[in-house]
Amino acid sequence: MFAIPEQFSAATKSQLEAQLAIMNSFAGTAFESMQKVVDLNLNVVKSSLQESSAAAHQLFTAKDPQEFFSLSSAQAQPTAEKAIAYSRHLASIATSTQAEFAKTAETQIAETNRKVMSLIEELSKNAPAGSENAVAILKSAIGNANASYDQLSKTAKQAVETLEGNLTAAASQFVNAAEKTTSRSRKPA
Repeated sequence: MFAIPEQFSAATKSQLEAQLAIMNSFAGTAFESMQKVVDLNLNVVKSSLQESSAAAHQLFTAKDPQEFFSLSSAQAQPTAEKAIAYSRHLASIATSTQAEFAKTAETQIAETNRKVMSLIEELSKNAPAGSENAVAILKSAIGNANASYDQLSKTAKQAVETLEGNLTAAASQFVNAAEKTTSRSRKPA
């Protein structure tokens, strides 16, 4: 007779442990991603300082204004390429983090659904006569929630793919514009 409250208690404890595990996983993934971003930024700052020092030295040693402008325009192309590479690397970190979050969430949701369905099956075996409709409604609600989650997951993945496509297109346009600007500034007047 007391099996149902014990089942709910065990299910609740299991659910809380699962939520704690998923939060720990999310926190670990977020920390790793932030560490990657910090490392990327430190590397960019270090190389930028070195390159800026070298570029400033070249500009200060220019013999005439034409050489000065030629050197400065020649530096525009590599700078644009480095900015694009940085944004791609940053987008890659964000994409991999999102994928890891999605994978963790999908695994957790699948496991939770399995446990809930198992609990419902067990309860339906011990349910009083006439409660079949309530059990069917509960199973239907869980099925609808799963379908909604699947649709939301597909939509989120499409949004990420669209964002990646837009970033790639914008980066290509930026490179083309930088190349045109650089080639125009190199032409003799």
